Amino acid sequence: MDLKKYIRSIQDYPKKGILFRDITTLIKDKNAFKDCIDQMSAMLKKLNYNKIAAIESRGFIFASPLSYNLNKSHILLRKKNKLPAERYSVDFELEYGKATLEIHKDSINPKEKVIIIDDLIATGGTAEAAAKLIEKSGGEVAGFVFVINLFDLGGKNLLEKKGYKCFSLLDFPGH
Repeated sequence: MDLKKYIRSIQDYPKKGILFRDITTLIKDKNAFKDCIDQMSAMLKKLNYNKIAAIESRGFIFASPLSYNLNKSHILLRKKNKLPAERYSVDFELEYGKATLEIHKDSINPKEKVIIIDDLIATGGTAEAAAKLIEKSGGEVAGFVFVINLFDLGGKNLLEKKGYKCFSLLDFPGH
């Protein structure tokens, strides 16, 4: 199935100059969403890891069925002050602002290998923060899996230059 036709593009959202790639049109179609999860599951079956971490919020949409399909634990990487227990935090830059990502301190055991899931990679700031959280927690980043790579914004290249494995289903320009 050509999943690209299920991605809606919205110019100047959330601010002028941003071309937003909207996955809601993919997830509302049961067949497209199922095919997306099946394709991501096939990618993940080839990798060596213990847990799946999801970046808030759209990463949760994909990581939950993947965790279920692959019988893996699911870790939440949340925005600041959304987790109730003791946590690690990492501040980072977005293409349109600043943010903080957090993880519960007890989410990962030392040396566990973790795959990080998100819907999209743009500049790589959020993904890099996610990797720092996994490593701060004592885990190892086994790789990243994204539905969409905005190839001209350089995030996937940034992560690969830092030694991380990156996989994506779809490539789009970011502008």
